[in-house]
Amino acid sequence: MQQPATPDFAARVKSSFDRQAFMTTVGARLVSIEPGHVVIEWPFSEKLTQQHGFLHAGVIAAVADSACGYAALTLMPERVAVLAVEFKINLIKPAKGELFRAVAKVVRAGRTLSVCGAEVQAYVAGNGTTIAVMQGTMMAVPEKSGMVD
Repeated sequence: MQQPATPDFAARVKSSFDRQAFMTTVGARLVSIEPGHVVIEWPFSEKLTQQHGFLHAGVIAAVADSACGYAALTLMPERVAVLAVEFKINLIKPAKGELFRAVAKVVRAGRTLSVCGAEVQAYVAGNGTTIAVMQGTMMAVPEKSGMVD
């Protein structure tokens, strides 16, 4: 397990997550916050589908990106936030399910850049299958830099 830079890392992540209007819009909630590891899940909603009735790829990418960012934030020192500077997502299967879960972890934490990975699973009747994987790079930024609050 990686070591957090601050003892209040989970409270910092939760506070930031609670300010994300988009996560509220998709019905997402934090399930787990550990050093270098975050899990976010959200229910299926017809309001978030594309023309074939599958969960829209943009929703999958957004939640996976947030999970990666929060995984990186768990290892950041006080007054340092993160912003995504790059990510790649592979959509492996159509997003069909009752519940979705993004499981993210820090692959390498750096002072300026952290590389993270996320796996997104869809659940039907309690059985999960991987529908997407993401690799993202998060940049450390001062919380009061004007870019982040």
